[in-house]
Amino acid sequence: MRALQHPAVEDLRLSTVLSALADPVRLRIVAELARSGGIVCGQFDVPVSMSTLSHHLRVLREAGVLRVTPQGSYRTHELRLEEMERRFPGVLDSITRAIGAV
Repeated sequence: MRALQHPAVEDLRLSTVLSALADPVRLRIVAELARSGGIVCGQFDVPVSMSTLSHHLRVLREAGVLRVTPQGSYRTHELRLEEMERRFPGVLDSITRAIGAV
């Protein structure tokens, strides 16, 4: 399994984060992650194919919203809550509250 790149906290841009969160499927992914703390890729409850889910997860990862951690033969996805809070205080918390995730 190849290693995935995650942007450094200081490289995160608010416009990129908000653009990534503008899609309803990605908001649903964020809500699930906020409720669960971490999800293995195949366990997301979203109405899209696996290839489309992979695309949405990549957009969120590249925007800096989530972290992907290899766990043997699968990957766990989790929100980068602490890093997002340091970079953009209150933004991710406000979004997860607005979508009813917490």
